[in-house]
Amino acid sequence: MERTFAYHYGDEGEQYAFYRLPKALIIDSYFKHLSTDAKLLYGLMLDRLSLSVKNNWIDEKNRVYIYFTLEDICELLNCKTDKAIKLLAELDTNKGIGLIERVKQGQGKPTKIYVKKFIAGDNDGNSSDFGKTEVKTTENQKSGLRQ
Repeated sequence: MERTFAYHYGDEGEQYAFYRLPKALIIDSYFKHLSTDAKLLYGLMLDRLSLSVKNNWIDEKNRVYIYFTLEDICELLNCKTDKAIKLLAELDTNKGIGLIERVKQGQGKPTKIYVKKFIAGDNDGNSSDFGKTEVKTTENQKSGLRQ
């Protein structure tokens, strides 16, 4: 019996566009306390990195940053502003696990968000610690890796 395969029409190709969610965020005990929504938000932020590179949103230290407004987060995650703020805090360097760093620009400009690697390594961009999922924080940079 011969199979007949259908064509793709219009914007149907978009049905194969996926967001990636790092497996480490689900299985590694270090990230266990993160909410599912915070993990999803981090995956959405990782997706925005490629757009930032195309837009040349790179700072003087050659670090890529994204813009992701509270309004964008609320729309994509179908949540209210207070929930979006809580999710950002879960991921943030100051209040949360340290997967993102937010830098306010002031004067009505959007906050720059640096999406950090979920795998610990040197800050030179050439990490060989692929299997480790330790995230560097101020605390453990001083005292070494957490056990």
